[in-house]
Amino acid sequence: MSRLLLVEDDRELAALLDGLLVDEGYDVDVAPDGQRGLHLGLTRAYDVIVLDRGLPGIEGLDLLGRLRSKGVVTPMLVLSARGNPADRVEGLDAGAEDYLSKPFDVDELLARLRGLLRRHVEHADVVRIPGGSFDIAAREVGLDDGEVVSLSTRETDVLAHLARSPRRVFSRDELLEAAFGDAEDTGLVDTYVHYLRRKLGRETVLTVRGVGYRLGRL
Repeated sequence: MSRLLLVEDDRELAALLDGLLVDEGYDVDVAPDGQRGLHLGLTRAYDVIVLDRGLPGIEGLDLLGRLRSKGVVTPMLVLSARGNPADRVEGLDAGAEDYLSKPFDVDELLARLRGLLRRHVEHADVVRIPGGSFDIAAREVGLDDGEVVSLSTRETDVLAHLARSPRRVFSRDELLEAAFGDAEDTGLVDTYVHYLRRKLGRETVLTVRGVGYRLGRL
């Protein structure tokens, strides 16, 4: 389940989007103003942030800039009634990954959010896995209970390949090529999946019988 922060002062629109996003499988927090959005954005981890421009307290692009200045790299989509090209350029230059004008089509919004999440996961150094966060560069998993688990290079390669495409099922041959190069024994994949489950829990990597493996459900 992807965590989403919605910063929107229009209560009717916020309630509508909250319901739609929850139905799509998002875990949603709603902030009615920029100050609350700043607090949530700095104290909680999100996979994507959707924010309005015309916010009370802290204006939308100001909020975006403050979050970026504090090191928040979460992809952000700006919603705004100001939709001319200059406004869109201003929003993107401020650090937003996407900009959608009001009124908007709900299906387009959902598609853009899926695209943001997909691109973010494909290039992120830290990704979510069942039960924690995986820092690929550091080869460490921070579990939700506070424990930090170190992984070997091969364990990291296997888990990273699964985590960057969390809904995809990979064959043993695909994982063998990704993590072990020219090796030919697919049993290596089974061995390292066993190591990962032993360190991180059995639900970290799921077996899809007759096909291969996929990341456990988030």
